[in-house]
Amino acid sequence: MATLTEQFMQALRTTEDSRDPTPLVELFAEGCTLRNLTTQEWSGPSGARDFWTRYLENFDTIRSEFFHHADDGHTGVMEWEATGQLAGGHDIAYRGSSVIEHDGQKVQAFRTYYDSAAFVKPPVEGSERG
Repeated sequence: MATLTEQFMQALRTTEDSRDPTPLVELFAEGCTLRNLTTQEWSGPSGARDFWTRYLENFDTIRSEFFHHADDGHTGVMEWEATGQLAGGHDIAYRGSSVIEHDGQKVQAFRTYYDSAAFVKPPVEGSERG
């Protein structure tokens, strides 16, 4: 039987492929919390839907590949690399880690940490002033 962390990884792949956050949202419990590198916190299934919808809106395409994960029955840890194109067409590749706290059935808390510098658009060549 797959751990909740493994179910989460599969749901993220399905969400990225379909651009529909429902597979992920269904894993989140009432009263759950979600956080990323911003100071905002999302809560509950509606917050989870908003979080994952906003995630997808950043990209024209995105694909996360997991290179390590662990789950002790209460906490799941995933290390990943995501590649794709930002909305507007710029290529992106970045790495990060995500943590879920869960009861074996539903995600109670989700936190993700990643290289935010990958989202900064480089200056246009030849635009230096002088």
